[in-house]
Amino acid sequence: MTKKILLVGINAKYIHSNPAVYSLKAYADKYYPDRPDGCTLEIAEYTINQQTGTILADLYHKRPDVAAFSCYIWNWNVVQELLAELPKVLPDTKLWLGGPEVSFHADRLISTFPQLSGVMIGEGEETFLELLQYYWEQDITLQEIKGIVYQGGFTGERALTDINRLPFIYNPALSSDTGRKTDAFCSDMSKNDTLVTFDNRIIYYESQRGCPFRCAYCLSSIDKKVRLRDIDTVKTELQYFLNHKVPQVKFIDRTFNCVSGHALSIWNYLKEHDNGVTNFHFEIAADLLNEEQLEAMRDMRPGLIQLEIGVQSTNEATLRAINRHMDIGRLRKTVAMIQGFHNIHQHLDLIAGLPYEDYESFAHSFNDVYAMAPNQLQLGFLKVLKGSPMEQQAHEYGIVYNSKPPYEVLYTKWLSYDDVLRLKGIEEMVELYYNSNQFTHTLPVLALEFSSPFAMYEALADYYRTNGYFVSTPSRAYRYQALLDFACSVAPQKQELYAELLIFDMYLRENLKSRPSFAPTNAMDKESLRRFFDKEAASHQYLKNYDGYQSAQLLRMTHIEMFSYPVWKDFSAVNPSDCTRKLDAPAYILFDYENRSALTHDAAFYEISC
Repeated sequence: MTKKILLVGINAKYIHSNPAVYSLKAYADKYYPDRPDGCTLEIAEYTINQQTGTILADLYHKRPDVAAFSCYIWNWNVVQELLAELPKVLPDTKLWLGGPEVSFHADRLISTFPQLSGVMIGEGEETFLELLQYYWEQDITLQEIKGIVYQGGFTGERALTDINRLPFIYNPALSSDTGRKTDAFCSDMSKNDTLVTFDNRIIYYESQRGCPFRCAYCLSSIDKKVRLRDIDTVKTELQYFLNHKVPQVKFIDRTFNCVSGHALSIWNYLKEHDNGVTNFHFEIAADLLNEEQLEAMRDMRPGLIQLEIGVQSTNEATLRAINRHMDIGRLRKTVAMIQGFHNIHQHLDLIAGLPYEDYESFAHSFNDVYAMAPNQLQLGFLKVLKGSPMEQQAHEYGIVYNSKPPYEVLYTKWLSYDDVLRLKGIEEMVELYYNSNQFTHTLPVLALEFSSPFAMYEALADYYRTNGYFVSTPSRAYRYQALLDFACSVAPQKQELYAELLIFDMYLRENLKSRPSFAPTNAMDKESLRRFFDKEAASHQYLKNYDGYQSAQLLRMTHIEMFSYPVWKDFSAVNPSDCTRKLDAPAYILFDYENRSALTHDAAFYEISC
């Protein structure tokens, strides 16, 4: 008799988790609690960074009668390796697959891997529940289970899941028919609490499934029906996260604000019940935000929410080709408005390799999005996912992509492989310098030396490649020195300016133990420093939250730097060129590391009189 069934998740990193396998288990535990004696359902999680042999050995020691793998583009190569080896060491174990990577062309998989017992198609909670009944009770046949492909063929489509039936995976006991529970109940569930399983890992949450849009590169375009989780249930579950003060919750809703009232209710609830700690991440369509939603965001705690906004391209022909309908003008205004709130991290995405987007067009899209000044700009590359409309249109558009996951574009009718490789170099520079948020004062000034921001990152990538600089180095000082060398190669007469900009950016993030080699030697003399901190310890003119500290302690806990250029200027308020004019007299900046921005983690700083 089949007794032990194992759900296997193989994640991209340790900090990730696999909500799918937890959802399948929680659903089975809730709706199939009375099982035959000795029948068990367990979860095993690994990462793609582990040796396949290590995973194989662990699965062997667990000796499941059935092993069901959750398959995605990031783990499919590892799963295939395991499919080849598992039958050798566990010949009697039944092997099943599920997930987006195998939900399309499943008949080919059955032919390719005859060792498979079957593949679960689409949403798996109800399908897996019936599969358990098949193995444990043997009172149902595979032919009767909708939503699977096996050696006998396809059993037919299964109706979409009622997501209000889904248990809360972080504490299944919290689930109820109405979702109405008191805050006390939420905080008094330790005996049923599974949140500890996710310590030091990202917490994922879904309040809806489906997406009303039909973006050709996205699998969510296939399921156009949006299904909302009961708002009272959502609030109860979010309160659970708030009570436990988890660091971050990432909503996996494809377009969170596609139903305006649902999104507004959640944002208002989070604002009203903010615990001062937890951050909530949402993927949204910024051009759909309305005045009421923006007003709700305006006075949120800095860091309460962050927004990921998929722009993908600003080329109108490209947007039409991928069925993405977006008001670019409205998007630009909305992003600028949120930027003006100074409390919300915005992450904007671009995709290279889309139809009708050549190198020049992509540069234009890049410059358009860069001008919106997001906190992060993700330069990604088209992935031709199995089952997506783009897979069907790839030949028409001349899109050639890698045959192995993640099926990334190699070239198109409009973009050569040379172009793709150049963009890869630019992507690395954007990640190192822009997305690190460590060069916020240097980059705007450096960009003035070029015709566009794209041209700057293009030249920087060429400089790295030509001069043999390392991209993957853990040394922050190395990146600063490399950028200074690059700036001096472009504008050698401005070495002092760029050295000061980089020094300011460095001290803005960290009270350095040792000064970098390019730092100016001129500094405030020791006697002046002593007098300043003696006065500050007595009066706290600048350092407001340092009561009880002596002047020597204040000296160690802060830093004063002298500048000949006004490099501390806020570039959102002034023209970056204002920083290129030398001051009539040196200025002194005090960096306060006990007071940092909740959004950027930059130290507070003050222009002081000495």
